[in-house]
Amino acid sequence: GWCPLSPTGAQTTQLLVEPPWRPAVLWDRVTLTCQGSGTAGDTTWYKDGLHWGQNRRDNFTVTDSGNYTCDRPGSGLSRAVRVLNDWLVLQVPARTLLEGDTVTLRCRV
Repeated sequence: GWCPLSPTGAQTTQLLVEPPWRPAVLWDRVTLTCQGSGTAGDTTWYKDGLHWGQNRRDNFTVTDSGNYTCDRPGSGLSRAVRVLNDWLVLQVPARTLLEGDTVTLRCRV
């Protein structure tokens, strides 16, 4: 997978969401994947800012709403991915958006 470089040239931890829409919704069967340096067994997961269980794999299917982050030694803490359990959600593509980009929005019910 592709991991952008930080200004100092160090690799950063990325938290990927599948399907690739944000905010993610539970009824889409969301899978989170943590990418960064080190091995998958070194992944630490956080839910709502707190250490979350003993899951040390690099990916899993989400079963509860909340804000998820992951940490990999050598590349640090990822940005948070928000997973909702709402009935009506406006979603944007889960990628970096720049001014001037054409964006498809999804209204989900």
